[in-house]
Amino acid sequence: MQHRAKKRFGQNFLVDTSIIDHIIAGINPQAGDLMIEIGPGLGAMTKPLLSRLHRLNVIELDRDVIPILTRNCTLADQGNKDKLMVNEADVLKFDFAAFHADQLKQHDYPADTRLRVVGNLPYNISTPVLFHLLKTRHLIKDMHFMLQKEVVDRIASAPGNKHYGRLSVMLQAYCSAQFLFEVPPHAFQPAPKVDSAILRLVPGTPFEDQIDEFSDFENLVRQAFSQRRKTLKNTLKNICGADRIEQAGLKPSQRTEALSIADFVSLYRSIYKDA
Repeated sequence: MQHRAKKRFGQNFLVDTSIIDHIIAGINPQAGDLMIEIGPGLGAMTKPLLSRLHRLNVIELDRDVIPILTRNCTLADQGNKDKLMVNEADVLKFDFAAFHADQLKQHDYPADTRLRVVGNLPYNISTPVLFHLLKTRHLIKDMHFMLQKEVVDRIASAPGNKHYGRLSVMLQAYCSAQFLFEVPPHAFQPAPKVDSAILRLVPGTPFEDQIDEFSDFENLVRQAFSQRRKTLKNTLKNICGADRIEQAGLKPSQRTEALSIADFVSLYRSIYKDA
């Protein structure tokens, strides 16, 4: 049974077995993990994950793919039929908190079990998916994603780097971010026109308890990077005055791209919490 990749779903199916093995080794799944895979496609990563897990949930939007995925995963091992749970859903509308609660209720996971999230994210929705997952980060142990290399570069960048920007600050304020390795276009079918990379995100930083309102912090970071080469005084003039910038221990003449995550958190608290 053939399945042609659909552009509207951003489908590029991973086919290189050496790359797949490398990814699984990086994830290091343990039998009792509560794991969910986003966008399993035809099952390239699903099959080796199933071989190591007691059960695996997947989220798949393309209903045409689901029977092929199920067949691919159960053809060599009929036992996988009971281990694989397919959730036909849009990941951006998927309720991870309700899913987590339901899994703990249905199965014998310890009460403190957190989710492990993996997936080959469609490039056209990768940022919205990451922001959606941040909302339930307290329930997540770690995340391993295949993303466009340019996106991984941005997320994992340090201040002063040309890739450093809104995505770097937003993700690193809540998670440690690690660029694991690159994945070339020929590892996929059809081959994308961009390079890919594997990203590891681990929720939990010294900063997140200091950020009470995600939307306020996001608004600040977005505004700050709207004109990244201008001074803070100019880019933030619609949000605050120079006094609030100085109160955060920063200079109004500084440029956004030079600020650390800690600087952004201090700025956030000066503007929104200490006003």
